[in-house]
Amino acid sequence: PINTKLTNQVLLPTLGEQYGVVLENKELQVVFTPAEGKFTLHYYESLFPINPRSYSLMLEYEKDLLFSELGEESEATLEYQSILTAISHLPLHSESEKEKSLERNREKEIIKRRLAALCAQEPRVEEFIQRNVNIFNGEKGEPHSFDLLDQLMEAQAYRLSFWRVAAEEINYRRFFDVNELAAVRVDQLPVFRETHRLLMQLLREGKLNGLRVDHVDGLRNPWAYFQNLQQAYYLEMCRAEINAMPDELDGVDRAKLESALLEKRWEEIEKTQDPLLIRPVYVAIEKILGHNEVLPNDWTVCGTTGYEFTNAVNGLFVEQANQKAFDDIYTSFIGEKIKFPDLIYETKKQIMRLSLASEIMALTNLLNKITENDRRHRDFTLNSQRNAIREVIACFPVYRTYITPANAEVEKRDQTFIESAVTRAKRRNTAIDPSIFDFIRDILLLKNLRNLSPSEKIAHFNFIMKFQQTTGPVIAKGLEDTAFYIYNRLISLNEVGGEPDQFGISQANFHRQQADRQRNWPFSILTTSTHDTKRSEDVRVRIDVLSEMPKEWRTALNRWTRFNKRHKKTVEGSLAPSRNEEYFLYQTLLGVWPLEENLDKAALQELTERVQAYMRKAMNEAKVNSSWVNPNEPYQQAVADFIAEILTTGDNNRFLPEFQAFQKKIAHFGALNALSQTLIKITSPGVPDFYQGNELWDFSLVDPDNRRPVDYQLRERLLKQVERVEDAAGAAELLENKADGRVKLFVTSRALNFRRANHKLFSRGNYTPLEVLGVRPESVLAFARAFQQQQAIVVAPLLYTGLNKGTDPAPVTGAVWSAGWLALPGAEAGQPYRNLLTGEVLAVKEQNGGAGLALDEVLAAFPVALLEKVD
Repeated sequence: PINTKLTNQVLLPTLGEQYGVVLENKELQVVFTPAEGKFTLHYYESLFPINPRSYSLMLEYEKDLLFSELGEESEATLEYQSILTAISHLPLHSESEKEKSLERNREKEIIKRRLAALCAQEPRVEEFIQRNVNIFNGEKGEPHSFDLLDQLMEAQAYRLSFWRVAAEEINYRRFFDVNELAAVRVDQLPVFRETHRLLMQLLREGKLNGLRVDHVDGLRNPWAYFQNLQQAYYLEMCRAEINAMPDELDGVDRAKLESALLEKRWEEIEKTQDPLLIRPVYVAIEKILGHNEVLPNDWTVCGTTGYEFTNAVNGLFVEQANQKAFDDIYTSFIGEKIKFPDLIYETKKQIMRLSLASEIMALTNLLNKITENDRRHRDFTLNSQRNAIREVIACFPVYRTYITPANAEVEKRDQTFIESAVTRAKRRNTAIDPSIFDFIRDILLLKNLRNLSPSEKIAHFNFIMKFQQTTGPVIAKGLEDTAFYIYNRLISLNEVGGEPDQFGISQANFHRQQADRQRNWPFSILTTSTHDTKRSEDVRVRIDVLSEMPKEWRTALNRWTRFNKRHKKTVEGSLAPSRNEEYFLYQTLLGVWPLEENLDKAALQELTERVQAYMRKAMNEAKVNSSWVNPNEPYQQAVADFIAEILTTGDNNRFLPEFQAFQKKIAHFGALNALSQTLIKITSPGVPDFYQGNELWDFSLVDPDNRRPVDYQLRERLLKQVERVEDAAGAAELLENKADGRVKLFVTSRALNFRRANHKLFSRGNYTPLEVLGVRPESVLAFARAFQQQQAIVVAPLLYTGLNKGTDPAPVTGAVWSAGWLALPGAEAGQPYRNLLTGEVLAVKEQNGGAGLALDEVLAAFPVALLEKVD
């Protein structure tokens, strides 16, 4: 640590006030447990261990009084003195040698048992110790009475401090800025083996059949971790194989046999190109891929947890042609133009100045050690180095790079990201000496590595590895937990792994991503909702509908804000909510509003409380008018009151009836979008994933809203109903009553069962985009999956509002598609296809010299189609 007083101590920023205040308020109290012979420190519900070497401070305090009472030569006195001697011989907690550590752990437990036994045999010893504990705990109102406890605190392996201190002085790696979650050095093999022992046992026993690894960018060396994971699993398999061998092997060195067998098996694996053999255990990783970033192909994983798919499939439901209109609406409503790249730059710097300042200081300290030993760069001041590091990280285009000490040179992909960041940092900071940016760039790019001594190389790689572990948390906090709550143009785009300034995606781009996944990562997860998504899949595709109707959205906004102006309050000179927060709120309400026609008082109250809690979180994440560190309670209360008032029914509320009418239209098309999204996910290359409860409609927001209990009995009951649907009439009935969610469950169960029955078709089958003619090219996504003689065709309409602008709501099946034609190149006329959702059988026809299917027949009774080629 830069603060040398913290040497050999872990800073624990857990106190609610300054340490001295907490101490003298008697909130820190030592407790002696005689039955266990140990001391602990209590701070409300938190318990901290007391270093056994420091027991002597309390045991020796005025010990002559005890000895005089017991007798100088009594057995109790001699045992007491012997315990003190044993304590003085305990190795220091800072001594890291394994043997001394084991000795210390063993001896301290013996000392505790001896002390417990002595207290049990001689009650006067326990009374004396409890007396000293009371003295050490001090008397409130007498500051000097806490000097002894303060001295005891200095002898611990930790230093308790005010929680705000963490921002600048924390000296351990943590999960983002959560002080209570400390990192484990899993890059060290002994630590890896111990922390993964149970995991490997569960895999070996078949109780787990795959792993989902979150936050892999926090690892020091992700590549090495994945290698260790696969090899550890494979070693478990080798052990199981050896254990099954005959008893005659009892005299054989089984460790050597394991090693030899493992080496042989890995040689066999490396010769094959089968991805399932190269990766013996299924591992999906949470990796956020930036623009033009791909997953490294040498990682022994099966793919990502699917956020790139989440954003790609969601982008299909955004009308790209209306981007400028939405830019104008948003800018006009909030009264300013937000440039998203500039916003991210500023929010990342804000995070580095505040919640992650200590991580930046630790990184600066590592860089300063390099410059201090380099005469050409020793004049770089600590402050200039810190500023330069901040600027490079603020301009970093991806979460991180993946350089390791095994690299002789930097991969092209990482080189591009580093050079881009440094170039942009220089451009934004023309007043800073550019040579410091060049110096950082050269370290990160391993320039002049051959000219460095071994110790200098270690220093360089320590900086690089720490730098790479720092960029990820900064962008995550700056982008996902700050900018995503400020840039509110269309909040359905503000998703984990998303790029909100990219207004939708073209079908051609989506098809390219699908083909790439099939080619390179066929077992990657396809997800639309997770525990971390900002909004559930059904909320997102509802809000997407707004992108299709900018005129109606502009009109609604202007009327609603006029109706609700009287409910705003002035807090410290500003109206609450702000225009940007109000814009955010209306989109949120459109997304989460229940499907029931008329909400009763209890349901409306529950919804109001959910939205109030969510807006409180959103404002604190945005860090504009409030924050988690400095919550603005009056402002938050004013926004909560605003929400309650605009959602109160009554003749005076002009907003609510208009909102509900508009929301009903949005919800109708949002439900249709959700059916298309569900079918696309289940039939795309990859492994479809379902977040708990999303089998039916789910209009949840981010944690904790998406942690509410799931009614599985309801889902089981409805599943039995949809399993009985056999024809088009049954499917149409589900669509007619879509509010109950059965229609989504129907598409989900029917498509998943077909996928399970034809697993090779979906795990190995080709992915081929299909062209739809006679309608707007953007209005239908179609593709085929084919393996050997099997073929399935997926037809999923998009952007429904443009189908029939004269009808509200527009029809979505049958005649509305009369001009449409699904082209099937290479198909033979008369070839039958069965619609697995309606039971209808369609025959390929010829039209204008090409084979295909009429779209009004494909979508005659149901808004999406899954067609199976019939032999």
